[in-house]
Amino acid sequence: MSRRARRGSAKGEDSDLPLRRQIGQLTELLGFLRPYRWWLAVAVFGVTVASALGLVFPLIMGGLVDTAIGEETTTESLDRLALILLGVFLAQAAFNYIRSYAVAIVGEGVVADLRRTVYERIVRLPVPFFDKRRTGEITSRLTSDASVIQGTVSTAVAQTLSQGITLIGGVVLMLVLSPMLSLTVLAFLPVAILAAAFFGRRLNRISTVFQDEIASANAFADESIASIRVIKWFSAETDATKRYGEGIGRSYEVALRRARLRALFVPGVTFVGFGTLALVLWVGGRQVLAGSMTAGELVAFLLYTLTVAGAIGTFTGIYSQLQEALGASRRIFELLGMPVEIHEDTRSQVPPHQEGSVRLESVIFSYEGRDSEVLKGIDLTLAPGEVIALVGPSGSGKSTITQLIPRFYDPTSGRVLVNGVDVKKQSLTDLRAQMAAVPQEVQLFSGTISENLRISKPEAPDEELVEAATAANAHEFITEFPDGYETVVGERGVQLSGGQRQRVAIARALLADPRILILDEATSSLDAESEGLVQQALERLMIGRTTLVIAHRLSTVRAADRLVVISDGRIVEEGAHNDLVAAGGVYARLLERQLSD
Repeated sequence: MSRRARRGSAKGEDSDLPLRRQIGQLTELLGFLRPYRWWLAVAVFGVTVASALGLVFPLIMGGLVDTAIGEETTTESLDRLALILLGVFLAQAAFNYIRSYAVAIVGEGVVADLRRTVYERIVRLPVPFFDKRRTGEITSRLTSDASVIQGTVSTAVAQTLSQGITLIGGVVLMLVLSPMLSLTVLAFLPVAILAAAFFGRRLNRISTVFQDEIASANAFADESIASIRVIKWFSAETDATKRYGEGIGRSYEVALRRARLRALFVPGVTFVGFGTLALVLWVGGRQVLAGSMTAGELVAFLLYTLTVAGAIGTFTGIYSQLQEALGASRRIFELLGMPVEIHEDTRSQVPPHQEGSVRLESVIFSYEGRDSEVLKGIDLTLAPGEVIALVGPSGSGKSTITQLIPRFYDPTSGRVLVNGVDVKKQSLTDLRAQMAAVPQEVQLFSGTISENLRISKPEAPDEELVEAATAANAHEFITEFPDGYETVVGERGVQLSGGQRQRVAIARALLADPRILILDEATSSLDAESEGLVQQALERLMIGRTTLVIAHRLSTVRAADRLVVISDGRIVEEGAHNDLVAAGGVYARLLERQLSD
C-alpha cells in the first residue's frame, strides 16, 4: 500500500468515535425522520403484524408434522392446516407490502431532505472554506456519502423492528416449547453479539477511510473533466488516467480490507448458527426418543432456532451497515456543523443612504494559513459614482481588495465601509444586493441564456431581459440562435465565444442594477472587435455607478477618474493618468514596460 493510503488508514482509525458520540450522531441522523413519523408508524404497524404472522408458521408446521404421522390422521385436518398456512402467508405478504412501501417513503424522503440540507449548508459556507477544498471532495458528500446513508435508512429501520420482534417472539416460543433446548441455543448468543461488536467497530473505521479515498478520486475526476481542454492541449490523458487509477487503486485496497473483514465475519456467524442447529438436532432427537417431546414440537423448535439465528445474523449485518453509515455520516455532519455566513442578522445596521460609497480604513489582510500579509495598511475611498482603477504588478493585492468589499473575506485588521457603515454590521444579503461584478473569466451555468441572466433577478420579466441584453450589445447575437434566449450555453458557457460570455455577464450585471460595480479586466482576453463591443457595453453599465476597475492593460483605464497604484500590498501612487506619467514613478515604469512590449 502507498504511503498516502497508509496515512489515510491511520487517520480513519484514529478518528474512531466513542459510543457516546456515535449515539449523538445517530440521534442527529434520526432527527430527519420527524417529518415522516406517520409513515414510520404505518411501517411499524406493517412490520409488527408481518413479523408476528411469521412466528405462527413454525407452530403450524409442527402441527402438520404431528398430524401427518399421527394414528388418527384425516385428510380434513391436513387440508385445514394447509389452508391456514396459506392464509398466513397471504396476510404476511400483504403487510410486507405495506411495510415496504411505507419504509421506502421514509427512507427516500429522509435522504432527499439530507441532500437538500447538505447542499443548503454548502452554498452558505464562507468563501475561505472553498479555498481549501476541492469541488469533487465536497460533492462526494452529496453523492457517495448520502448513498451509504440511504441504504441504511431505507432498510435498517424496518429490519431492526422486524428482526427485533422475530428475535423476542422466537425466544419466548422456544422457551415455551423446550426450556432446556432454549438454554442450549441461547448459550451461543453472547458469541454472536461480541463478534458483531468486534467486527462492526473495524468496519466503521475502514468505511470512513474508503469514503475518504473515493472522495479524493472523485475530486480529481471532477477537476480533470472540467478542465478537459487543458488535458487535451498538453496530451496529458495518460498522466490523468494514471493519477485517477492510483486514487481508485487506493480505494480498491481499502475495499479489499473491508471485504476480507466481511468474508471472515459472515462465515464465522454462519458456522455458529449451523453448529447450534446441529446441537439442537442431537439434543432434541434424544428427547423425542425419550418421549418428552413430539416430532412436531422438535420441527417447530428447529424452525424457531433458524428464525432466531437468522434474526441474530441480520442484526449483526444491520450493526455492520450502521457502522458504515456512521462513518459516512460523520463527514456529512462535520460539514453541517461548520459555521455559515449569516446573511440576515437582527443586529444589522441599514445605511441611511444607498449612494454607493466605499471606504477602506487601515486595512491589513492575510489569507488563512499564510504568514505574509497581502494588504499592508490600505486607505482608499470611492465617492458615489466615481470610477477608480487599481493598477500594479501581479500579486500586489488588487483582486484581494475587491474580495473584501462584498465581504467574501474579513480584513485581519482595519475596516471596510460601504455607504458609511462597516460591512460587518450589515446584512450580507442587502450588502451584496448593491453590487455586481464582471470578471475576466466569466462563470456561466450550463442552463439557458435567460436562466443565466435571471441569476441576478429571478423575477425579471422577458422585457427586462431584452432591455439589459440590448444595452450589453448581446441581444443581436442571442436572437441569431435558433432558440434565442432559451439557448443552452453548455457547462461554463462553453458554447459561447469569449466576447459573447462577457456580454451576457454585463447584461446580468445590468439586470441587477447595482450601485457598486467591480470590473476585473473584463476585456483583456478578447479580440479587437469583441473588445470594442464589450467596452461599449461596459461604458453604459458604468454610468451613474461607483466603479472599481482592476486593470492589467493600462491603456484601458486612462479615462478613470482616479488611478490607484498598488505595489506589495500598499498604495504607492494615486492620481490622474497624465500626473502619474509625469511623476515618473511605479505607474510610469509599468506603462513604459507595456508600451515597449
